[in-house]
Amino acid sequence: MPACELIIFDCDGTVMDSELIAAECEVEALAVYGLEMTAKEFCNRFAGTSSEFVKQTMEEELGRSLPDDHIKNVKTKMKEKLWREVKAVQGAQEMLDMLDQPRCICSNADMEKLKIELTRGELWDRFRPYVYSAHDLENNKRKPEPDIFLHAAKEFDVDPAACAVVEDSIAGITAAKAAGMRAIGFTGGSHTYPGHADTLTDAGAETVIRRLVDLPPVIEALALWDGLET
Repeated sequence: MPACELIIFDCDGTVMDSELIAAECEVEALAVYGLEMTAKEFCNRFAGTSSEFVKQTMEEELGRSLPDDHIKNVKTKMKEKLWREVKAVQGAQEMLDMLDQPRCICSNADMEKLKIELTRGELWDRFRPYVYSAHDLENNKRKPEPDIFLHAAKEFDVDPAACAVVEDSIAGITAAKAAGMRAIGFTGGSHTYPGHADTLTDAGAETVIRRLVDLPPVIEALALWDGLET
């Protein structure tokens, strides 16, 4: 097993504590149509998925279509709220100071949202230009498809097996495993829930951390442990 040559981070819920903020905007918009759930419940169901997937699922549950501009309106309100409120996950700066390996962001979010979040969290300059959005892929495939992770490996000219992915969602862990990469679960965001670590392990995470500052020693340990299933 090659040593880790690239560390790939999800953004929302992994380096930026944004999932609950985004969920609040989603549930507020859905309540208009009679769909009621808490922001935590929304995160438990949809963290790591796309707005299109949420819309499709909610339409199936409602038995009716949502307006064509639903996603656009939610995203506009979400970006405004993120700019006012979002913060980096605790320990993100310290963790990045401790890492020697190249790193990048791979996200299902669009680039405008990523720039807003990472700028507010003072992390944009720590990753750019290596911030990748699935929206910019030619095939537009999102996690749980592995395409965004494979794109990053290709950009860095690194074997996927030499990449480690840090993710807070089932979709992200599933995508990492499908890409043939090491998968590390993260449960340190404010949206975490009882059993979160178990769900990430069941999805294929080789280990789960609760603090970002615990990542560097985990990366070192993975270099010595051939735990990746092929």
